[in-house]
Amino acid sequence: MAAATSCSLRAKRLLLEPRFEGYKLSLEPLACYRLGLADAVAEVKLRDDQYTLDHMRAFGMYNYLHLDSWSQDNVYYVDQSGRVMNLSVTLDTSLQKPREVFRLPADLTACDNRLCASIYFPSSTWVTLSDGTGRLYLIKTGKRGDSASEKWEIVFNEELGSPFIVAHSVSFVKSGTHSVAVLLLRVEKDELDTKGSGFHVTLEWVTIAEMSKEGDHQYEICRKRVLQGKSVPHYAAIEPSGDGLMILSYKPFKSIQQEEEKLVENDDAKTANEKKDPLYYWQQTEDDVTITIHIPQDITKDDIKVYFSPENIRVTLKDQPPLMEGKLYSSVDHESCTWIIKENKSLEISLIKKNEGLRWPELIIGDTNGEFIMDTEMSECLMHLTSEEMNPNPEKENPPCNAQELEECDAFLEDSATLCRFDGDTLKVTHVINLGSNQYLFSAVVDPREMPCFCLRHDVDALLWQPHPNQPENMWEHIATFNALGYVQASKQDKKFMACAPDYSYSALCECLRRVFIYRQPAPLSTVLYNRKEGRQVGQVAKQLVATLEANDPILGFQATNERLFVLTAKTLFLIKVNTGN
Repeated sequence: MAAATSCSLRAKRLLLEPRFEGYKLSLEPLACYRLGLADAVAEVKLRDDQYTLDHMRAFGMYNYLHLDSWSQDNVYYVDQSGRVMNLSVTLDTSLQKPREVFRLPADLTACDNRLCASIYFPSSTWVTLSDGTGRLYLIKTGKRGDSASEKWEIVFNEELGSPFIVAHSVSFVKSGTHSVAVLLLRVEKDELDTKGSGFHVTLEWVTIAEMSKEGDHQYEICRKRVLQGKSVPHYAAIEPSGDGLMILSYKPFKSIQQEEEKLVENDDAKTANEKKDPLYYWQQTEDDVTITIHIPQDITKDDIKVYFSPENIRVTLKDQPPLMEGKLYSSVDHESCTWIIKENKSLEISLIKKNEGLRWPELIIGDTNGEFIMDTEMSECLMHLTSEEMNPNPEKENPPCNAQELEECDAFLEDSATLCRFDGDTLKVTHVINLGSNQYLFSAVVDPREMPCFCLRHDVDALLWQPHPNQPENMWEHIATFNALGYVQASKQDKKFMACAPDYSYSALCECLRRVFIYRQPAPLSTVLYNRKEGRQVGQVAKQLVATLEANDPILGFQATNERLFVLTAKTLFLIKVNTGN
């Protein structure tokens, strides 16, 4: 099986501002308009059996306000009467009451284990909708935002098992057939998981296609694919063509079908011939290769002999035959290669590549005694070599880490996340990026015809990345930078949602209650301003604005457009005018 291509995110230097001086608090008033809702938002609170962090991320922090990216003046929400309500903005100073565009046929309150209703807009005339009870609706809407032509008509609805939310959907035409691909997210009980949370996360990829039967056109499910993981993905989106899927998550996702095939293959292999454990594991970056070998407890440093040359490597223990020996796939800088004995009695060897950026398909030519490990799998495969305790001896002379030395903004809930691209036919990973400390912040739709963008923390900044699945050489493009936002957001302990304008003119975040923070991009000054410390003229300034909402209810929804912010509470919808339209 071909290994996944290991990629990296390359920031554009021209979009970085190393001399950014910070945000200046602006006291300029923000126009804020409020609309009282006739019926409260259909908020679904977590039950007693939904106690994990994954439940909180998927459902407890759900954004109940849905922005139509194909028509940015329109937002939608579902109220307690099961009505899909729409607010269409034509003039901020003359807002109309939200109007009903669709009513769910089923009584939502009758289902005890229901989730929040979820909506996604795959095109300008189609909507995918989940009522939170396990039923999926595909709806044709006509031109949305225009009350004269907008009419929501169900063309497909089906019960698909346990309750789910719609994570993403796309509409596409192939060979003259219209299809809609939908990504459904569930957090399900895992009876086999006795050491973890007891739950797993399922992503079901459902494709609904137009079928012609006896001259009658109907929409039916033509394909289902299921992936499973142990954490709620930060980002999951289907490619516009329906040919692939991208997932950004803390823990890896795998196809259930692949796992079943792998179990069968392993059983057959054990019956035919007992499989031996690898003698060594290895992984690589663009610059180096790291080899890990488990060694017996009685082996000392003097018993180990490691020989490096530009083309070869040999490792021996005492007077035994070489553990590994042979010609390397590519040349190394043998004078810079090193080895050390780790505390868990493993030998770690570092090889420095001469040809930086070259990916090695194998370590030693023709050697099958080792196993290549992707970064996300390394810790799991080597877990048996390490202690089960996080810090088994904290009183020793040089403890591995002192958490008290870390600043609060340096603390992450997870050590590292991985971005993977899955092939739509095989559900195998074709491209993978280890994000390391590049913390996920939020996702945003810049162009509804493209995949959603995701924003990652890079040092103190926040960088916005646009996936391009049809450009293998530039699959993830750095399209915008929000200066110092990575550092700023870390100080907001009560933050709930983050967003940005599709034209990158500002970023914004809201707390659980009342307060909204807006960070504008640097703009030229109308007056002359000098930096006294450096003795130079300042050409532009980035402003921070703060809005405090007159509401006591928690914020349930948050969406940003080029001109305004929409903020939803249980009984009120707020509009904050950020930019003036052209």
